[in-house]
Amino acid sequence: MLSINSTKAVFSTFLVTGIPGLEAVHSWISIPFSTMFFITLVGNVTILTVICRERTLHVPMYLFLAMLAVSDLGLSLFTFPTMLRIFWLDTRELTFSACFTQMFFIHTFQDFESAIILAMAFDRYVAISHPLRYSSILTSSAISRIGLAIVVRTLTVQVPLPILLRRLCFCHSNVLSHSYCLHPDIIKLSCSNTRINSIFGLFVVLSTMGLDFLLILFSYILILKTVLSIASSGGRLKALNTCISHICAVILFFTPMICLSILHRFGPKLPSHIYVTMANMHFLIPPVMNPIVYVAKTKQIRDKILKVFIKKEPESQVTFIT
Repeated sequence: MLSINSTKAVFSTFLVTGIPGLEAVHSWISIPFSTMFFITLVGNVTILTVICRERTLHVPMYLFLAMLAVSDLGLSLFTFPTMLRIFWLDTRELTFSACFTQMFFIHTFQDFESAIILAMAFDRYVAISHPLRYSSILTSSAISRIGLAIVVRTLTVQVPLPILLRRLCFCHSNVLSHSYCLHPDIIKLSCSNTRINSIFGLFVVLSTMGLDFLLILFSYILILKTVLSIASSGGRLKALNTCISHICAVILFFTPMICLSILHRFGPKLPSHIYVTMANMHFLIPPVMNPIVYVAKTKQIRDKILKVFIKKEPESQVTFIT
């Protein structure tokens, strides 16, 4: 902490927070979080390995799933280690550069995931509403362009955030509310004028995750319209069944964020550890659950995992000598 005068001080580091009120049991809390981190790494790396090795899975649905796995891995690698460091070592201090870097990558992978879930909704819409044109619409080049558009959109809105934070002075406090650095949490600690940061931050949220959520809802309205036009009940169930995994991904990603926003604005005053836990769910649960859901609901993925990782015993050969 750098002293400026007798009444004001400027901080040079941030302190991240564990789970307020539960500091005494942080070592026990680390056990489920460590398990979640292990499941996240194994699950998403397995999906990536299987999709990369099996050429039969090089189709739009599974290529988007591979992108989702990359996004989940990135989000986990920039959230779990900081949390586990607090739980295991009680190490809470982060430099401004480290904090802003973590914030940038967390929000970047969060926006990646939102955009990929939207792309997967488009994939389901084309598969159900235009099955005969599916392969001609979602070609390899089209998927590449969608991936490039996701990267360009995300970096365009995320790169300015840490740059705008660099101009701020932090002298009110240096204690963050979460176990990792988030943009809204950081600007609350500034004693500078944060109007530009707040407006731009709101624009980023609305133009990425907010817009994506609305487009996902719209795509499912179109999907439902198509499904209801199918004559047989068996056909309708089969069409809807292809969307179950994606619907789970949408619920896992957007529900904690929406619930947290509603609680902050309209809900009763709750203990701080409730808000922190819900925020953790938004960042930590999707990377853990997405691979589980897709493996459980997608037979092709299960079969390919068995093929790749469970090798058949070679058949015994008998050589006849003549």
